[in-house]
Amino acid sequence: MREAARVGTEMDMRVLVTGGCGFIGTNVVRRWRSERPDWTLVNLDKLTYAANPENLADLERDPKYIFVRGDVGNEELVSHVLESRKIDAVVHMAAESHVDRSILGPGIFIESNVRGTQVLLDACKRAKVSRFVMVSTDEVYGSLGPTGLFTESTPLAPSSPYSASKAAADLIALAYHHTFEMDVVVTRCSNNYGAFQFPEKFIPLMITNAMRDESLPVYGDGGNVRDWIHVDDHATGILAALEKGKAGETYNFGGSSERRNIDVAKQILAQLKKPETLLKFVQDRAGHDRRYAIDASKAKRDLGWSPAHDFENGLAETVRWYVGHPEWIEKTRSGEYRNYYDKQYGARLA
Repeated sequence: MREAARVGTEMDMRVLVTGGCGFIGTNVVRRWRSERPDWTLVNLDKLTYAANPENLADLERDPKYIFVRGDVGNEELVSHVLESRKIDAVVHMAAESHVDRSILGPGIFIESNVRGTQVLLDACKRAKVSRFVMVSTDEVYGSLGPTGLFTESTPLAPSSPYSASKAAADLIALAYHHTFEMDVVVTRCSNNYGAFQFPEKFIPLMITNAMRDESLPVYGDGGNVRDWIHVDDHATGILAALEKGKAGETYNFGGSSERRNIDVAKQILAQLKKPETLLKFVQDRAGHDRRYAIDASKAKRDLGWSPAHDFENGLAETVRWYVGHPEWIEKTRSGEYRNYYDKQYGARLA
């Protein structure tokens, strides 16, 4: 691999971030530009429906931030970016990520999440990229009972087309480590929340619907449990894995904040001073996992990472962000944000 020692030791490291205009990617780019100002971040994003380029518009004049519109499944483009930008490390976040959409149409999840990862890995192998961080999800572990926690050794048992595609991508990435001796690290995280999240996801859906006095749809009995983590804590975890992780290892990140969906929805209503009569129980989705919970002790021990946000304060901060950004919500709901780069750059993005 090219200069493996560069990762985490050089001031001018060049990192390719895939999917940097998505929710987690946006927060990773913004936080890393602050915490690692000497790094060059190249953001490769296809700009699918949930990717909002306006999230990073204020960085367009930053010489250390470079946006490239394109698909990780485009082998020629990916190879060109890696070589021309002399990329040292890749943090792979680009993915189709919404479980409900994977149930309606699994094909694009296999194409983007599985084949896209394989194409990217091949390109990194040829370019001798020093480190490849595969950003994944705790959903690859399946569903927990009322007790217990997911550890890095929990067998993979994905329940949806989305989680199955991510599990496949994880295993392919680890196979490239074992077979080709590529420096690969896998991270798996619990449910994220925070600013810039697309409103189809649970917490921003609850917030934005409540703001408009619309009903809050809650699947089943609302008893599904998720371990919530603030997206900023996830961003610092990925950074720690990039700089300190051991090749071939997997690291779990979680917020130690298990909450039932119904309780989160009620908490949001209380913060917005809206009535609980807005709650509406709807038919549960197919194969809905009952409970997720993460044991993040390995990341805390080996990477020196721990979450900085508690859920109550983090959720209140998130609610305030959405209340303070009605234009962002409206553009996102209407799809107007997707015209942003066409207006800014026109044919240059073709």
